[in-house]
Amino acid sequence: MTKVSPLLAISPQVRDAVATWGQQLSAIHGAAQNTVVAYQRDVAGYLHFLAIHRGGSEGLAHLASLPQGDLRAWMAHERARGLSARSLARALSAVKSFTAWVADRAGVDATTVLSARAPRFKRKLPRPLSVQGAQDMMDTVAGQATEDWIAARDRAVITLLYGCGLRISEALGLTGAADPLPEVLRITGKGGKTRLVPVLPVARAAVAEYARLCPYDLSSDAPLFRGARGGALNARLIALVMEKARMQLGLPATATPHAMRHSFATHLLSAGGDLRAIQELLGHASLSTTQAYTAVDAARLMEVYEKAHPRA
Repeated sequence: MTKVSPLLAISPQVRDAVATWGQQLSAIHGAAQNTVVAYQRDVAGYLHFLAIHRGGSEGLAHLASLPQGDLRAWMAHERARGLSARSLARALSAVKSFTAWVADRAGVDATTVLSARAPRFKRKLPRPLSVQGAQDMMDTVAGQATEDWIAARDRAVITLLYGCGLRISEALGLTGAADPLPEVLRITGKGGKTRLVPVLPVARAAVAEYARLCPYDLSSDAPLFRGARGGALNARLIALVMEKARMQLGLPATATPHAMRHSFATHLLSAGGDLRAIQELLGHASLSTTQAYTAVDAARLMEVYEKAHPRA
């Protein structure tokens, strides 16, 4: 049986509304494309459920003023099919955003839907590597490849993650125009937000060595980091390289590419870095997000607080 998209089960009017809402999330609120797609998928699933649950597709005005019982039925359905509390909380956030958007245009009160509480879940705290563990990871990754240029490439990518706090997508998004690396990189991160990131000499040297050995032409508009056949390097390959390295080093499964970014933030704060400055370097919109990124004990956070707090 052919699987039908949830969006096909709802009316063209509502389907168009979902598309327009997604476009505005991107254009006005700066949401990343992956976020928009995920939110639209969540809302499509919600609308598909309602069409079946209520015996037909609802008009836009009715969607904004549904009784909370229908919303709870959807949430119970999602949990019953195995959706985690974390994923359901994200889906509910998408549904609320769409509902608020619809209510604003239809001129109806969406308080019932918007007041629904998300399921509670325990946030997983990041587990950064130790300083020695991060160094060992970079060294071990560089010693795995059979070709010198690939070894240099892998080391350069990992060094950027740890030395500059880049996301893997940001590192792999660099083009040949970034070679040689400047002292300060302009990075466009999530939601199209731009930030300036200082580049350590060790990172510049690692990328320069890779560029020297790379057998492909690193033109300014082409990807800086290449796969074995010359195409853009896939993030999964870096994850696999780190997986192999952590097994050699006896590191936990949490020693992933993203953990290098966590390690960057944690080690900076442990060395006396300012939390606000680290927030800027990571490109976080909220300071609370940066705090979650840093695995520093309460005593260290209190020390930072005491130094930063203005005294009368």
